[in-house]
Amino acid sequence: MWTVHEMGKLTGVSARTLHHYDAIGLLKPSAMTRVGYRLYDETALKRLQNILMFRELEFPLKEIKSILDSPVFDPQEALAQQIKLLELRRMHIDKLISFAREFQKEGVDKMDFHVFDKTEIEQYSKEVKERWGSTEAYQEYEEKTNGKTEKEQKIAADKLLSLFADIGLLRKNLPEEQKVQDKIASLQSFITENYYHCTDEILYGLSQMYVCDERMKCNIDQAGGEGTAEFVRQAISIYCKDKGIEVMD
Repeated sequence: MWTVHEMGKLTGVSARTLHHYDAIGLLKPSAMTRVGYRLYDETALKRLQNILMFRELEFPLKEIKSILDSPVFDPQEALAQQIKLLELRRMHIDKLISFAREFQKEGVDKMDFHVFDKTEIEQYSKEVKERWGSTEAYQEYEEKTNGKTEKEQKIAADKLLSLFADIGLLRKNLPEEQKVQDKIASLQSFITENYYHCTDEILYGLSQMYVCDERMKCNIDQAGGEGTAEFVRQAISIYCKDKGIEVMD
């Protein structure tokens, strides 16, 4: 765990900025000390890295929050998108440098405004935002959670963990067994009822996050026992494959 001061030394982000990110829900501390000091774990550090990367790409904080909180957010896909945007920006800057040198050499009579065109960058940025922040699932999630009190949200979260605990009790069974698959169907229904319409595609995406996101993996394994997150992933893959969804083995 890192304190705000340690996070500042490690990342270059000021304490004031970290406090602001906490206030707007963009980066919540992983824990609090008894005297109220914020503490951040490795998962929070990874989220901050994503925040800083999107900030470098000039995404507004509100849009970054929508992207990172999207129910189907995939860190690997997002990284590929960030790299693409950085490459587009580098190409744009290279053209500007070449133009400036040519302008310096030939004088002020040279006229060319095409070099300032950022349409390709803006279009790709728009696609990234639409991919994550404007999904129907996220909008539905916002509507459902905003309409609940903190107590109601905690009750829903506890029930979700109870579902994972129930699945954890079946870890000695094969993931394709009917009793396990029935629990996966219940999980999908619960997410739809309490958060957003959980399609088979979204459920499969979530299953990958359950093992790739360290915080999620830890919470699920704590609820159902060591290995529950991976067992859930396997069971969901079978469930979705039977529904005709293309899955990775």
